[in-house]
Amino acid sequence: MRTHKKLLITLLASAASLLIAPSVSANPVVLQLDYEIPVQQNQVALVPFAGDRLLSSVILNDLSRTELNVTNNDLPQQPHSSSELAGSLPVWQSLGIPYLVVGSTRSNRGKVITDYEVIEVKSGNVLEGKQSLTSDNDPQSLRYAGHVIADKIYELVTGTPGDFSGRIAYIEETGLGKDKISRLKVMDADGENARTITEVKGSIFSPAWSPDASHIAYTVQRDQSYPTIYVQNINGGGARVLTPFPGSNLSPSFSPDGRKILFSSSYQGNADIYEISTSGGQPRRLISWPSNEVQPSYAPDGKSFVFVSDRTGFNKPRIYRYEFGSGRTTQISNSGYATSPQFSSDGTQIAFLNGRSAAIMNTKGAVTANLGNTGIDEAPSFSPNGKRVVYASTQGGKGVLTIKSLESGKAFGKSGQGIIRSPVWSASPK
Repeated sequence: MRTHKKLLITLLASAASLLIAPSVSANPVVLQLDYEIPVQQNQVALVPFAGDRLLSSVILNDLSRTELNVTNNDLPQQPHSSSELAGSLPVWQSLGIPYLVVGSTRSNRGKVITDYEVIEVKSGNVLEGKQSLTSDNDPQSLRYAGHVIADKIYELVTGTPGDFSGRIAYIEETGLGKDKISRLKVMDADGENARTITEVKGSIFSPAWSPDASHIAYTVQRDQSYPTIYVQNINGGGARVLTPFPGSNLSPSFSPDGRKILFSSSYQGNADIYEISTSGGQPRRLISWPSNEVQPSYAPDGKSFVFVSDRTGFNKPRIYRYEFGSGRTTQISNSGYATSPQFSSDGTQIAFLNGRSAAIMNTKGAVTANLGNTGIDEAPSFSPNGKRVVYASTQGGKGVLTIKSLESGKAFGKSGQGIIRSPVWSASPK
């Protein structure tokens, strides 16, 4: 967005100074000049950090995929601190870019220390003062440090915490039938550093992050066996069986305090909704209707959860909400086919599958965004701050993870081997 201001310049000119002929009256001359001052809301100029070869590019890449307009091109100078900027602040103010990010890196006892500042250009103020971050001196640690710094810059500029240092878990399938191999994988939120957490001959379903991003719960179904829920530490170690019960045990969801897990199970007949301690034990049945109830998901405040039921008829699933305090259940979705609900972090939006389209609705059931048919009938998953979503699709016969900004519509994809399913975004690791 650009605005225009009109500048009235009154020149009090004498005949001598302006070389005006004696016959011309030496009255004041009023010149009206039009000029443009660019006003570029929510834009950031990022000066590559001094001494850095990796961090700046990670930060720029992260911020550029949001609603912010970020640039490191055609900058008038290359300051690396607010003190270096002080004498030339008017030059930056003339650009109309509201925020400037400067910084530098230094080594100390094998660590890399990054000092950076986010400057409000109009006032010259450094938002929350100089920031510092220490990381190990290896590419993976430096990339993570870049994500953390991008989180802080985004928060200082927008007032909302960033979502770049969280990770995305997803399932990658190759082969068919008895030859199917499923891998539970985790990658950074920019699509880099993908690694396999576990691999099985069979199917993996519905991964779910713990609130502190240290564990993942997921369901495994091997040939001629019941679907069973496992919990696994993301940093290594064997998976632990959570539901050693007959029947189909699916769709785990961690409570906000990380102490309990909701899931659906048919071990007592129809598929019902249960709650169990994360350490295991006997589950508590919460919903037992004559119909099938599946896909539970906690609300962020832990006072309720959403789930799917076909109580209105075969192949007519609806989304409902259960309140722990009152035990009351209410229908939320208004469409004829609605599944796979998941709350945004603030509890105001619900991602779900609307017919065959990935969509988002508010808590009253009104659809607020329709992301279209992804080709594999899966719902989107919110980023930690609710500003972006990730969803799986197929493009050209390949599985693709797509990350899309709900603010700007900007999107990028990450392809994989075989079919990709059920991506879910974690909070930043504690």
